Amino acid sequence: MAQINENIRYEPDERCPLPIAIGVGFQFVMVALVGMTVITVVIVRGGGGSDGYLTWSLFAALAAGGVATVIQAARVWRFGAGYVLIMGPSPVFAPVCITALSGGGPAMMASLIVVSALFQFVLVARLSLLRRVITPVVSGIVLMMASFAVMTSVFDMAGDVPDGISPSAAPIIAAVTLAVVVAMTFRAPRPLQQWTPLIAIAIGWAVAAGLGLDDIQSVIDAPWIGIPNTAEWHGFHLTPNAEFLSFLPAFIVVALVSSIKAIGDGAAIQQVSHRRQRATDFRAVQGAVNGEGLGNLLCGIAGTVANTVYPSSVGSVSLTGNAARSVGVCAGIIMVAIALLPKSLALLLAIPNPVAAAYMTAIFGLIFIQGARTIFQDGLDARKVIIAGVAFWVGVGFQNQWIFPDLLEDGIWGTLLGNGLTSGGIAAILMTALMELTSARRGRLNTKLQLAAIPEIDAFLREFAAKTGWNEASTERLISAGEEALSSLLPHDDEQKAEDPQRLIISVQRATDGTIEMEFITTSDEENLQDRLAYLHEQPEIPDEREISFRLLRHYASSVQHHKYHDVDVITVQVKETTR
Repeated sequence: MAQINENIRYEPDERCPLPIAIGVGFQFVMVALVGMTVITVVIVRGGGGSDGYLTWSLFAALAAGGVATVIQAARVWRFGAGYVLIMGPSPVFAPVCITALSGGGPAMMASLIVVSALFQFVLVARLSLLRRVITPVVSGIVLMMASFAVMTSVFDMAGDVPDGISPSAAPIIAAVTLAVVVAMTFRAPRPLQQWTPLIAIAIGWAVAAGLGLDDIQSVIDAPWIGIPNTAEWHGFHLTPNAEFLSFLPAFIVVALVSSIKAIGDGAAIQQVSHRRQRATDFRAVQGAVNGEGLGNLLCGIAGTVANTVYPSSVGSVSLTGNAARSVGVCAGIIMVAIALLPKSLALLLAIPNPVAAAYMTAIFGLIFIQGARTIFQDGLDARKVIIAGVAFWVGVGFQNQWIFPDLLEDGIWGTLLGNGLTSGGIAAILMTALMELTSARRGRLNTKLQLAAIPEIDAFLREFAAKTGWNEASTERLISAGEEALSSLLPHDDEQKAEDPQRLIISVQRATDGTIEMEFITTSDEENLQDRLAYLHEQPEIPDEREISFRLLRHYASSVQHHKYHDVDVITVQVKETTR
């Protein structure tokens, strides 16, 4: 039975009143803006950039992030997920951007970011081929490590108060802000919950002002409108040199890790954006990664730091219950407006650090749990537990420099492994690839998607079951599941049936728990089989012919998963051995 999330007030395709969309979009931006600014400052300052370049970088990062956020929500062709995904400066790229900026200058960094964007486009076009390596376990670990990596800085912010202010003010302000978040989440009426960020920050800011922690002068001094000096745009290194090539491997590895993080975010945002739980649509996931790649391309062209999908989107949607696309469009437009209105930016940046840290604690706590849910969504076995546990602690160890600290002091290894998100992600990828390489050999059949292929498929499955040592009852169950999976895939439109049949690739493998896993790969169709199986209990008692196949498939199979990519469908069916 499909689970119902009653907290969702507006689903992505539902119309949200414009004032609410603007207000909620403003809150989403406000939650992420402090992190965006801090990351940009850290990269530019760490790389030795000038004040003028910092101003330009922040302006360009917000403008490019705003455009990418709109595209993520609007979903233009294959760019964008069609969900609320806020885009902004990337903490994942921070170590390599600092190294490139200090070693080669802004033009070198911009060129490397452009190449990283092109790599992401190639990666997402072949995402279906990487499905056995970029698994829910890998995506979940990357989400958890993203939360952990950010929280180390958030906790530093929580106790940050200016000189002359009592140190006890910080915990009081943070505690009040966090208490408001928790209280509104638990007890506030549903219509009021979507305003939780604004109310919590406003109350926390009021308490901070009462304790003397309030800097409004920077807002007064800031101009109303302005564009930084365009002379700070330094162009590109159009001819790669030895220095460029020395930085390139690190950027490619980080782009891979960032893409996996975007995959996790793209899957997670789908799970929190609908009232009815549904299977992950990997076309939307591909769109999310393409959207991030497009954002990186814009950032590279604009000569600013790399961008990424901000995981706070998942927590903000969970907290507010508003997942309407119009919220994402409004959020992107607001980001561009803030880039053009320095006084608005100064107002948001004047939020006291303990207030921002308290709210970000709630947001990234939700993200951490969503990462864990992503790991658990397909069940756990001993190998997945080892991958998740080892990768997480490898990431934590490198993030805190508990592992080989001398190795991380400088050089390429420090750039690659010093970030827990990168090191944990690489560890998860390597162990998953090793698990796949050491798994039992797969049987493979290439045929046509038509009823006439049933005898060929039956013989293929019977031969594999015999090699595995299955009894007759288990073999017949496997063959029946294979036949019903084929029936569910067959086109039901007469015109489609009249055309040349599509190709069907079937691979079969025995898992460590004794089950046999069948994988059906064919060209894409609009319907998601996994969702259809989940909703069978809601169908009429007299189903049509295809629904009979769905019901029989659910009866014979212990697990059915349907991953939809652009131009290809992958359906995985698991069948348990019977003792009868």
